[in-house]
Amino acid sequence: MFIIFEKFADLITYNLFGLEVGSKLGESVRFFFYDTTKIIFLLAIMIFFISIVRSFFPPEKTKKLLSNYRKITAHVMASLLGVVTPFCSCSSVPIFIGFVESGIPLGVTFSFLITSPIVNEVALVMLYTLFGWKIGTLYLVSGILVGIVGGIVIEALGMEKYVEEYVYQISAADSEVEELDWSDRIDFAKAEVKEIVSRVWKYVIIGIGIGAAIHGYAPAALLAEYAGANNPLSVIAAVIVGIPLYANAVGTIPIVEALMGKGVALGTALSFMMATTALSLPAMIILRKVIKPKLITVFVTVVGVSIIGVGYMFNFVMNFV
Repeated sequence: MFIIFEKFADLITYNLFGLEVGSKLGESVRFFFYDTTKIIFLLAIMIFFISIVRSFFPPEKTKKLLSNYRKITAHVMASLLGVVTPFCSCSSVPIFIGFVESGIPLGVTFSFLITSPIVNEVALVMLYTLFGWKIGTLYLVSGILVGIVGGIVIEALGMEKYVEEYVYQISAADSEVEELDWSDRIDFAKAEVKEIVSRVWKYVIIGIGIGAAIHGYAPAALLAEYAGANNPLSVIAAVIVGIPLYANAVGTIPIVEALMGKGVALGTALSFMMATTALSLPAMIILRKVIKPKLITVFVTVVGVSIIGVGYMFNFVMNFV
């Protein structure tokens, strides 16, 4: 399927630019054009079909579904809904307020908020396509478990008093859930493709550019030594480095692909990806509008430790896969 993109990258790199096959610059440029065309194509196709699924889960319906469950079942459902529901740091505040004012427990709300950015459904399908079903499934299950565990821990700690008071004072009337026919859903999917691609393409290009530089110039032996599965601190370092950055999961996939190609352990690379999407500094700044610093600290600690655990689990499991 991807041979067309390979031939296009070869044509641009070696025929149009006249770069030498196997050279560092040639390898970097080829990686850039190959991944750019491949990922943008995958994005457009996947967003369309995933948006059809999304059309069945508008925010109001999601809130109503979650309000019907209690205890661990509620956390499981919240995490599962987080997989198929759109989420980014810019939408965290309204989603948080909407869930809390609807009476959904704080811990359940966090199960949703944790899982949504980690298991970005578009990125998940891309992981299946680029790395295979085993890695894709492990990532899916791990992201859901991080959301469930994180939400349960936050609920057990009784952190409700660390939500800003005004959030509890907001009262919003239930709005009608608009019923869509298939024509409406297709129009919605087309609009989502246009809106999401126009919003994320810059991050994709940046991610591919970084990945291309790593692919062509990063010393494989050095990365394998310090970020391989045998280095016990590599996962922790990856999470610490990832937290201050801002990127969505789609933008980090080319970086993960390039790092793995250079010998970086899978768990280490995916821990970096999880940290940048779930714990980015900009997302924490936005969440500060609705939760107090102590709850943010607990949130970052619980999710960070969970991601580190997932990273080590990936590195261990991949020895037997």
